[in-house]
Amino acid sequence: MTESGTPSVLFVCVKNGGKSQMAAGLMHQLAGDTVTVHSAGTNPGSAVNDLSAKALLEVGVDIAGTQPKLIDYQLARDVDLVVTLGREAQLDPLPGTRVENWDTDEPSDRGIDGLERMRLVRDDIAIRVQRLHRSLTHPD
Repeated sequence: MTESGTPSVLFVCVKNGGKSQMAAGLMHQLAGDTVTVHSAGTNPGSAVNDLSAKALLEVGVDIAGTQPKLIDYQLARDVDLVVTLGREAQLDPLPGTRVENWDTDEPSDRGIDGLERMRLVRDDIAIRVQRLHRSLTHPD
């Protein structure tokens, strides 16, 4: 836990335009100020994915004003948990830092694209975020 006693998490994907932004937005909505939330990319794009933003807006999360950013490895060492989303995000070694990978659903592998794809990705991430929130705020 951070010095403030508030658990912290960094969500990472490659472009920081879709999955990691979705996870951060969903955690912000769920946790409020009970969890410090960050997101970043290993090779950030120039903007948040429009379909990701639309899928989140459907559940009351607005990420349209966020900008993709490059991972800050000092921040990654300081948070309680780093979560990589998807198969492509690869991090430099982070000794002493708890890192877990969420191999998220990829509906495009089943021929599902567009907004429907993003809804399925959102729903998969939302379930994982709920579990993570419980484990961060109510550790056994």
